[in-house]
This record gives sequence, structure tokens and C-alpha cells, in this order.
Amino acid sequence: MENQVLTPHVYWAQRHRELYLRVELSDVQGLTLLPRLECSSVIIAHCSLELLGLSSPPGSAYQVGLQVPFAVTHISFFIAQGHGAKGDNVYEFHLEFLDLVKPEPVYKLTQRQVNITVQKKVSQWWERLTKQEKRPLFLAPDFDRWLDESDAEMELRAKEEERLNKLRLESEGSPETLTNLRKGYLFMYNLVQFLGFSWIFVNLTVRFCILGKESFYDTFHTVADMMYFCQMLAVVETINAAIGVTTSPVLPSLIQLLGRNFILFIIFGTMEEMQNKAVVFFVFYLWSAIEIFRYSFYMLTCIDMDWKVLTWLRYTLWIPLYPLGCLAEAVSVIQSIPIFNETGRFSFTLPYPVKIKVRFSFFLQIYLIMIFLGLYINFRHLYKQRRRRYGQKKKKIH
Repeated sequence: MENQVLTPHVYWAQRHRELYLRVELSDVQGLTLLPRLECSSVIIAHCSLELLGLSSPPGSAYQVGLQVPFAVTHISFFIAQGHGAKGDNVYEFHLEFLDLVKPEPVYKLTQRQVNITVQKKVSQWWERLTKQEKRPLFLAPDFDRWLDESDAEMELRAKEEERLNKLRLESEGSPETLTNLRKGYLFMYNLVQFLGFSWIFVNLTVRFCILGKESFYDTFHTVADMMYFCQMLAVVETINAAIGVTTSPVLPSLIQLLGRNFILFIIFGTMEEMQNKAVVFFVFYLWSAIEIFRYSFYMLTCIDMDWKVLTWLRYTLWIPLYPLGCLAEAVSVIQSIPIFNETGRFSFTLPYPVKIKVRFSFFLQIYLIMIFLGLYINFRHLYKQRRRRYGQKKKKIH
């Protein structure tokens, strides 16, 4: 005897773009959606899925996308065999939707039910599911997924905002990616500076060990090109502080950049008489001694490494080296004043009616005062850094 054909319980819900149908059938053994061309020119979607020969257990889930050559439909015809309210039977139903839908539903078969997702052709809210105003007896709302129109709109806006945020993050890069890029960029910058100043330091040390005091007088011609490169590249360090790539204060970085470049490019670079003086050796040697520890410390910080010996050297060696460096710079300025007076370089005469000759040595004397003012600012900044790092915590008085 053939099984009696019955109608299963069907529960539905909707969103602006989708319809959800939940068919209460368990242990489904076959599912068929039959094609039919109605006299009213309505096209029926078609899918045939035979589950009897599958080796997967009944509890497995299957997803099937329907591929049909037609553009739209608004009728769905369902036939399946399974266990429903009337036991093991063939169950069927058909629905004529309120409006057109895309003929590409997705089915998910589980051990207890059949879930169907249907895409609406036009994204809008339907007042009901079917064309007929009277609801079929087998159809009921799916309150587990039910939303009213306002809640559905909020959900739609949230999904759209999430999608836009995802696109924005993909275009701009995630915060973690940007952090890694920043660390990589700073690591390469510090590495280049470390290698440059290390080359200068090692070169001067080896030459002094071999030649002794004779190496003082040709220091500029030996390492000037590398020092030019490192000091011009140091502009990047001030820019990084100014735009927030690093947390370093801008003023100390700017003072050191301008002060060193003034000594290098104006005092040494423009006056050949200064290039052969021994003070050049001490200025370059002290600069490089300071920077090889500073840049190596920053380099390891970028990769989250903390070498305690290097950290101590970075926060301690500046105490003697910075004053000695400023003293060497002041000596070079003092030695250059007679040379600038003799050559008249960078001196100028004020226009009529003043006609006073202003010697460049006047600005050098002012610069001497600024050297020690800059030393105070940088020394104070470095002292605060060291105190934050190694300062002893005050004991609480009970």
C-alpha cells in the first residue's frame, strides 16, 4: 500500500532580502522539487536531490544551491519522504509567494528538519508570505527567527555597517598589521643608523690604534661621507616624533639634529682649515659612541627584546658622553671663530644708512651659549628617561 500523502508543518520568517522556511521532517530520505510551467507563465524552480544512496549518516547536513536558467519565480513545490507528524510518509506542499524570488534557494538537511533559504528578487519587507490572504493551515511563523520590520531594519543596518567596516579595514589594514609595519619600518631605520655609526666608530678606533695621534688630522676626509649620510638620515627621526610614529618628544630630537648638522655642515663642511684639526676626531668619535648604543637599543625594542646590559649602557653612557660631546662641539666653534673672521665667510654688511659689517663670528658666539642651553634640555630629558627606568620607588610610610 502506498504511503498517504500529507502536508508537513512549515514555519517561516523573513528579512528584507531573504525568506526562511523550516520544514518539520526528520530522517528525510528523498527530496524533490518538480518543474512545471503554469498557464499563467509562472516558472517553477526545479531541484532533485536523492539521499537514499548517500553513505553519510542521517544527522549530516547538506547544502545544495539550485542552478536554473530562468531569472525569477514565485512558486515553490516541495515533495519529500520522512518522519513527520503522521509518522513515516510522503509529505508535500506548494507555496505561491507574495512576490518574485530568485530560483536559487539553499537547502540544509538535518536529522530533524529541512531548512530552506530563498532570496527575494527585490529587497523589501513583505506583509505576508503568500499571495493568498488566508494563511495555509500547515504554515506558521517561526518565532525562533522572527523579527518585526523595525528590528529587521536594524539588523540589516548592522550587517551593512559590519560589511563596510570590514572593507575599510581591508583597504586600510588592521591595527595589528599597521603596528607590525611601523615596527618593521623603525627596525630598518635604527638598523641602518646603527651600522653607519658603528662603521665610523670602528674605523676611528682601528686608525687610532694603528696610527696613534696622526689619525686625528685626517678624520674628516676618512669618515665624513658616512657622517653626512647618518646626519641627513637623522631628519627622519625628528619627523617620526613630529607625526607620532614614535613617542619621543620633538624638541630634544630637533635640538640635537640642528646642533650636530650646524657643526658638521657649517663649521667643518665649509671651512677646509677646520677639516684638518684634531677636534674633528673627538666630535665624530663621541657622536658615534653615543649612537651605537642608542640605535641598537631602539632596534631591539622594535622586536620586543630587552638585553639588560645594553639597556643599562643606553641609559647610563650618556651621562659622561653628552657633556664631552658638547664640550668638543664648543671647542670646534671657538677654533673656527678666528678662521671665519679672517676669511669673512658668511659675514655681511647692513644696507644704507647703517652700513655696519656683521661678522659671522658674532652668531658663533651666540651659538656657544645655545650649545650649553641645548645640553641642559637634552640632559634633563635623558635624566627623566633614566629615572623612569631605574628610579627607586618610594617606600610607603605606614
